[in-house]
Amino acid sequence: MQNGDSVTNKPCDRNILRTLELISEMIELANIGDIEREDTGCGILYGMLRDSAYKLKKIAEQEKENHIKKG
Repeated sequence: MQNGDSVTNKPCDRNILRTLELISEMIELANIGDIEREDTGCGILYGMLRDSAYKLKKIAEQEKENHIKKG
């Protein structure tokens, strides 16, 4: 990984970028699901999904930075 989101040929770097894409989808789904929910059970579900996504995002972004520093 270099210069932000530029992809190298290394599978580990591509996997981190794919993980970040999935996390974005998780956040989007949680936001939509929360808006469209009809009961509190769904609110809990989408709240947990959003919370998990942000926790994963923090870890994935740190790992991305570690890979950038390593070169």
